[in-house]
Amino acid sequence: MSWKVPLADISFGIEEEEAVLRVVRSRWLSMGEETRQFEEEFAAFLGTKHALAVANATAALHMACLAVGIGPGDEVIVPSLTFVATANAVRYTGGIPVFADIESEDWLTISPDSIEKCITDKTRAILVMHYAGYACDMPAIQAIAAKHGLAVIEDSAHAIGSELNGRRLGTWGQVGCFSFFSNKNMTTGEGGMVVTDDDTLAGKLRILRSHGMTSLSWDRHKGHAWSYDVVDLGYNYRIDELRSAIGRAQLRKVAGFNECRARLTNLYRGLLSEAAPEVHLPFRQERGISCHHILPILLPGKLNRVEFMEGMKAEGIQTSIHYPPVHQFTEYRNRTDFQPTDLKVTDDAGRREVTLPLYPGMTNADVEIVVSAIQKLAAGSK
Repeated sequence: MSWKVPLADISFGIEEEEAVLRVVRSRWLSMGEETRQFEEEFAAFLGTKHALAVANATAALHMACLAVGIGPGDEVIVPSLTFVATANAVRYTGGIPVFADIESEDWLTISPDSIEKCITDKTRAILVMHYAGYACDMPAIQAIAAKHGLAVIEDSAHAIGSELNGRRLGTWGQVGCFSFFSNKNMTTGEGGMVVTDDDTLAGKLRILRSHGMTSLSWDRHKGHAWSYDVVDLGYNYRIDELRSAIGRAQLRKVAGFNECRARLTNLYRGLLSEAAPEVHLPFRQERGISCHHILPILLPGKLNRVEFMEGMKAEGIQTSIHYPPVHQFTEYRNRTDFQPTDLKVTDDAGRREVTLPLYPGMTNADVEIVVSAIQKLAAGSK
């Protein structure tokens, strides 16, 4: 379908084209110099010690769980209002995700109070997700983790460039995980990054990324090694040079992209407050600086979500849902090994949430088209 206003769009230019051409001409396509520089530049951007580029953010989350020692029977507290990969990564290790509720309809991030209620003698870690690029209450979560001796992992797939108290999201916990999927604030199509300030964890992550091997093809190509040992059950979670090169070009632009997203978000908020005040806008209060990854709204209870989204589609406007709560999926609902928890706020938000178009290439006129359509549909439901 040809959308008048799509949900998301990439912003590529000559810089990305030249980056790809540079790799093709180099004749080295696996992890090499481009990946090394991408990792160094991303680490500098975040202010973290170690950054390892990987195939995708799901790989990053899996590696993070393994690196902090999650294994069979261990419980990890996660949000349910997230992409399913957040919970799946725990299960890949044999661990058990325990779903905590979100804070409120104003703040759709994991609730510290709910986390505290979920802790048992089997809990080993807290895996937070910075929904839409807005910070979880990390000081409170870190205090809970310290009190109970738990690791903290950050799913920062939505949060490239977001900050809290002057510190980038993804650098608060022991390990942070980022996504460069095609709808993210910077993209390589597929791809991700796992970051840490801990030298020991960085060593584990490096081994896990590539089959548990002690040296890689690039090391041998450069003459730094002639063979290798395998010291752990690793995985093939490597990134390639093409995506690393594109990532370097995108990283130079992401601050500007985020500024555009912030401006468009503020425009949405102002227009929607006047045109459709019955539509709820989360995250209006400040908690750090968001990268404004997506624009979620909560529909009033009287407005049928399917009918609303079909109405937007008829106007040529693409919308989405972020997310159907994980605990409601068939794969999770039918299992008996998950601890039951109170998820009333998550359930309510999961029924009402709709994601509006937001990307750097949007114009003010595009936002006005979206808001006008919402106003018409909301008025028709009265």
